[in-house]
Amino acid sequence: MTSSGASIHPLSLVEPGAVLGEGVFVGPFAVIEAGAHVGDGSRIEAHAVVRAGTILGRRNEVHPFAVIGGSPQARRHAGEPTQLVVGDDNVFREHVTAHRGTVHGGGVTRIGNGGLFMAGVHVAHDCEVGNGVTMANDTLLGGHVLVGDHVVTGGHVAVAPFVRIGTRAFLAGGAMVERDVPPFVIAAGDRARVRALNRVGLERGGVPEASRAALKRAFRTLFVGAGARAEAASAMRDDPDPYVRELAAFVLLPPRRRGG
Repeated sequence: MTSSGASIHPLSLVEPGAVLGEGVFVGPFAVIEAGAHVGDGSRIEAHAVVRAGTILGRRNEVHPFAVIGGSPQARRHAGEPTQLVVGDDNVFREHVTAHRGTVHGGGVTRIGNGGLFMAGVHVAHDCEVGNGVTMANDTLLGGHVLVGDHVVTGGHVAVAPFVRIGTRAFLAGGAMVERDVPPFVIAAGDRARVRALNRVGLERGGVPEASRAALKRAFRTLFVGAGARAEAASAMRDDPDPYVRELAAFVLLPPRRRGG
């Protein structure tokens, strides 16, 4: 079903059964498969592909040669119908790939609102990506990765399957991430480790000055001091500052199951 307000180039292929909202633009040689849903005001540029099982919200931009909703790169996937669910106002630049979920991983890959996915970014099956993320060129997310809101990555970052990245974390360029990265910190290196508090990101994100000071103290206790990290985090679970409580709760999370 195609809205009467959609603009579809005659050289594009929109299969019967695709659903296009009001004001959708489809450029030449773009492909939108049956079963894909493209929300109001979205732009599917020339040579972009939106595959079956994809649900795009409003005002998303899919640039040339991006493939959104491709089948998962997982040996256990046997062609079952699964989904990629994307929120509003995301930008997928050239050659971005975002894959649908797998049955054993819950069946859905999810991307939130307002993300910028620069050229060559890959979001693998069963990932959950939050709101307002910025992923620089060639950032690669393995399967089942969880990415919090407002995370920023430099170029050529790779995140191993089942890793968690906390809210407002910054992954420096070239980081090879095989362990969870707590919220509000900078992680860098091969293999990536926590290096500093993400002070610039916190300030730009509007985190109150008092909370930034509290996080600075908590960071020194957790990552600079010589004491046991779990004990220090446990002592912070009832801290009066909500950001410190979030940091402490993340540190205390058990490792996720890996496999599949």
